[in-house]
Amino acid sequence: MKPDRFHSPHARMATLFVTLVIAWLLWSGIFMPLLLALGLFSCVVTFLLVRRMGFFDNDFFALRFSRKLFMYWIWLSREVFYSSLQVARVVLDPALPIDPRTIEIKSDSGHLVDQVILANSITLTPGTLALDLHQGIIKVHSLTEAGAQDLLSGEMNRRVDALREG
Repeated sequence: MKPDRFHSPHARMATLFVTLVIAWLLWSGIFMPLLLALGLFSCVVTFLLVRRMGFFDNDFFALRFSRKLFMYWIWLSREVFYSSLQVARVVLDPALPIDPRTIEIKSDSGHLVDQVILANSITLTPGTLALDLHQGIIKVHSLTEAGAQDLLSGEMNRRVDALREG
């Protein structure tokens, strides 16, 4: 089988560095020479620290930008938007119909990176917060019963698990 040049350590290094620089430029929005130099310096230091930690030595954290990942991001963006509307509706209601609860969700994936993606996706979704991740069990705080039931339905879990398939 031909080696995959896009998943080699050098490709991952280049991808990380370019991603850091682009993220810094987009989030900073200030393009003065001193700040650009400081931003570049922070990206280089971060890159060197990550390299020293052995981040690129194995395939465990390989960035795999596939069609499935981009479709997941689109789906997650839609979920974040709809959850924002639901939370706004609850907060703006004079009766404040919240029903906070803590639930536990078992990740369908045995891969740690997938479990972290699931926990972070839960936290990104308004009205829910991943409190703890331990041995594939994610403890989640939900603002409403409906939010808890959406997570317990397993749709997000299935979509994250499907990222690794195929």
